[in-house]
Amino acid sequence: MRLHHGALAALLVLLCVVHGGRGAEARGGGFVRAQGTRFVLNENPYYANGFNAYWLMTMAADPAQRGKVTSALSQAAGRGLTVARTWAFSDGGSNALQYSPGNYNENTFKGLDFVLSEARKAGVKVILSLVNNYDTFGGKKQYVDWARGQGQSIGSDDEFFTNAVVKGFYKNHIKSVLTRVNTVTGVAYKDDPTILAWELMNEPRCQTDLSGRSIQTWIAEMAAHAKSIDGNHMLEAGLEGFYGTSSSVNPAGHLVGTDFIANNQILGIDFATVHSYPDQWLSSSDDRAQLSFLGRWLDAHIADAHRTLRKPLLIAEFGKSQRDPGFTSAQRDAQFGLVYAKIYQSARTGGPAVGGLFWQLMADGMDSYGDGYEVIFAEAPPSTTAVITTQSRKLKLLGKALARGASGNGGN
Repeated sequence: MRLHHGALAALLVLLCVVHGGRGAEARGGGFVRAQGTRFVLNENPYYANGFNAYWLMTMAADPAQRGKVTSALSQAAGRGLTVARTWAFSDGGSNALQYSPGNYNENTFKGLDFVLSEARKAGVKVILSLVNNYDTFGGKKQYVDWARGQGQSIGSDDEFFTNAVVKGFYKNHIKSVLTRVNTVTGVAYKDDPTILAWELMNEPRCQTDLSGRSIQTWIAEMAAHAKSIDGNHMLEAGLEGFYGTSSSVNPAGHLVGTDFIANNQILGIDFATVHSYPDQWLSSSDDRAQLSFLGRWLDAHIADAHRTLRKPLLIAEFGKSQRDPGFTSAQRDAQFGLVYAKIYQSARTGGPAVGGLFWQLMADGMDSYGDGYEVIFAEAPPSTTAVITTQSRKLKLLGKALARGASGNGGN
């Protein structure tokens, strides 16, 4: 999701991870793998009912705010949520993670160390995104500005995907994060099973090359680079799910230089992702029309992941803003319920949907960070909490049933 300036401004005020290998895998519950169209953990089916919380590292970098990280992870785990997606980037500025290319803020990195340590205690796996498409938290614009500062003649921020110097900066960031040794646990990130997957970019877009060639080449190059450093973890591209030029599935006006099929067929991309924001994409349509589109959007991606990609599919972002005209909690419950039903139906019938992560979870006392999509369990209507918790329970029971079935078949 693209963050709006109100939530970002509040975050910027505050913004001023035993050994690896088999031992770490045993202690952390094992690495989640992609096997066909499923996730597996220790050879058993694994489903991800989870949430986004982009702010975790930033909060954890301030010792006075770390309790919010612990609280959010604990509350999530108490409702059966098993996966968190968050940022492992903050580029440029006085309190960033990366001040300048290869120059890191150790205090902020220790915040990310703390996040992973607390997630492990809570039994929550983490997806770490490595750079932003947007200029919030620096993003590709900051990388391009750094290159310009070193004499590179660059016209568009989209040259993030093609300029050799910029790509070198980003490759260095990948290496720096993946090889980081957690100061709390002593485990290198690349050896930490708490991490479910790496994400190359939050919502990559290249409006200057709608053919998709620039992003296709970039994903292939960066996937190979990440896999050369870390063979333990899964990798995904961070895509919203928009198709290429020949598709009629996209909402109007959303040809962004990506291709859900081609991008996810790249060697090294272990699973596909899709984001779902009909309230933004079809803002002039009523709630019923938006829900109808959402159903078709998810059906198309589930079918393509199953028949064409033959890879798992994670609904990595979805939500309903309280700021939408005429919003009611019942509308959000209906949207969550539809997403969850599509996931469960696919999973129950052997399909590729492996879970969903709503946008976004916040802890108590974070009102100024709200973007309209936040869910705060202490304040959320019981019906919303029930929808989320019920999905957690259903996916857990399904996983257990499939594991028993596989065990029984193996014994025959």
